[in-house]
Amino acid sequence: MKGIKTLGQFIIEKQADFPYAKGELSRLLRDIGIAAKIVNREVNKAGLVDILGEAGTINIQGEGQQMLDIFANTQFIAALTSGGECCIVATEEEEEFVPIDSPVSKNAKYIVCIDPLDGSSNIDVNVAVGTVFSILRRKSVEGMATLQDVLQKGTEQVAAGYVIYGSSTMMVYTTGKGVNGFTLDPSIGEFCLSHPDMKVPQDGKIYSINEGNYVHFPEGVKKYLKYCQVEDTATNRPYTSRYIGSMVADIHRNLIKGGIYMYPTTASSPKGKLRLLYECNPMAFIIEQAGGIASDGLNRIMDIEPEELHQRGAIFIGSEKMVRIAEQFMADYSPVQPLKQAVEEKLEDLNMVGGID
Repeated sequence: MKGIKTLGQFIIEKQADFPYAKGELSRLLRDIGIAAKIVNREVNKAGLVDILGEAGTINIQGEGQQMLDIFANTQFIAALTSGGECCIVATEEEEEFVPIDSPVSKNAKYIVCIDPLDGSSNIDVNVAVGTVFSILRRKSVEGMATLQDVLQKGTEQVAAGYVIYGSSTMMVYTTGKGVNGFTLDPSIGEFCLSHPDMKVPQDGKIYSINEGNYVHFPEGVKKYLKYCQVEDTATNRPYTSRYIGSMVADIHRNLIKGGIYMYPTTASSPKGKLRLLYECNPMAFIIEQAGGIASDGLNRIMDIEPEELHQRGAIFIGSEKMVRIAEQFMADYSPVQPLKQAVEEKLEDLNMVGGID
């Protein structure tokens, strides 16, 4: 065990970063870690038990629920309810937020927005899936927490993370003091620090997008994809297309190797498809803390003011240089406001003006 640092030990060590929290945030992160272990156990044996396939129900997103979606949702709500540090859970699987009103949570200060099982439709073909979570500090001071406590900008997050259930299971999280990754050691049942101080490369060669929707993309995205595919030794192109179809898995790979993940608006989803509160915001917080950027193609994700619980949006996220160039294509070919000058100023800071053909 020499040299191994568990998630619990790491959280306790970093508790001093949040003197106002008095340990509640640390306990909340540990509660999420425990629920993730339970979900991981079921994911790993899904093919051996009656937990694969559709549940025959539709969630608020209009998507068919998998049995594992329901299982994961139940486990995270149960863990956050019994932990006593959470007053509201907002989840992809529930139409309304879930208030937690119990004796142990009467003074709870935190709100958790969570996608319990991202990419669950990939389970039955043994592709990596994940959990994404965002933690906010309650704003109201009296009575039950309300929807307004949930509808906070991404800049108000106190922590965010994801768990990826793949060839190994990892938990990656930030509290605004950098990004650290922990790999689950099944022999001791603990998440152990394996990827300290994670940084996304400033540039990369991987672009991740569902190109099957190409004809429905904005013109700026179409132009950017052509740019990615054109050979240019000066800019290391053509880039490599890699798309798993599980947001957690695609962004995790690009965080480590460098790249851009895009889920733009389409003709059928003019506002975008991914949910702001429990997909875009937490991933944006993680990537920004790792040195990358996240935008909707025009604006910083974490500056967007949420107006509804299941608000959707577009996302361009990953290595700074790649996202900035994609933003320039959006400003040039799909402008909804005069952003061309602002985007060019950002590129000039990276010494990249004139680098786009």
